[in-house]
Amino acid sequence: MADLRPDARSSLTQIAARLAAASTVVGAGLVVASVVATRRLWFGGYVSEAGVAAEPQASTYRWGILGLALGLLLLAVALVRVLPLTAVLLAGSGLFAALSGSVSCSTGCPLPPYESATAADLVHGGASILAVGAATLAIAALAVTSEDTPVRRLSRLTFWIVGPLVVAVGLAMLVLGRGQLTGLLERAILLTATAWTLVAALRVGAGTATMGLRR
Repeated sequence: MADLRPDARSSLTQIAARLAAASTVVGAGLVVASVVATRRLWFGGYVSEAGVAAEPQASTYRWGILGLALGLLLLAVALVRVLPLTAVLLAGSGLFAALSGSVSCSTGCPLPPYESATAADLVHGGASILAVGAATLAIAALAVTSEDTPVRRLSRLTFWIVGPLVVAVGLAMLVLGRGQLTGLLERAILLTATAWTLVAALRVGAGTATMGLRR
């Protein structure tokens, strides 16, 4: 791989980014379908409640999360040459997302401090939190790249949206616990982060977004 010509490496970058975009679209579609099928989760509760083993669409949800995780990992591959720190953060987010999708929470996805949680709940919830945190840091890292590129501008805008949302949902979980507000904030974070992953992957896949990203 080290002997690949620059144009060949660029082609591999574009392929990885395009696959990341495709995986993100499929994963997001499956997650949305699983939540919509569980009618009571349209606006309330956590999105991950659709993955509880007793739910009829649990396998659809899990495959959707794994698709989103694969999208993050492929985007990390696409960016590893020019932005290794961002790539590491994206890879971490993808791995934690995969863990979150692989370990189902119990009914209601209970978390401390207001609810008693099982070991699986703690693993699922912790992995979900770390996945979102790593993705937020990856967006921040791209937002401060030295060159003014479309991906940098996209990341700056996204960070100013998702950053406050992450703080707000953390406070809501600590102060209010599970409820309507917490669920809506969680959905807003997931929607914003997924949209960023898709648009960033599409831009990199187009072959122009990585130009000028090297520090």
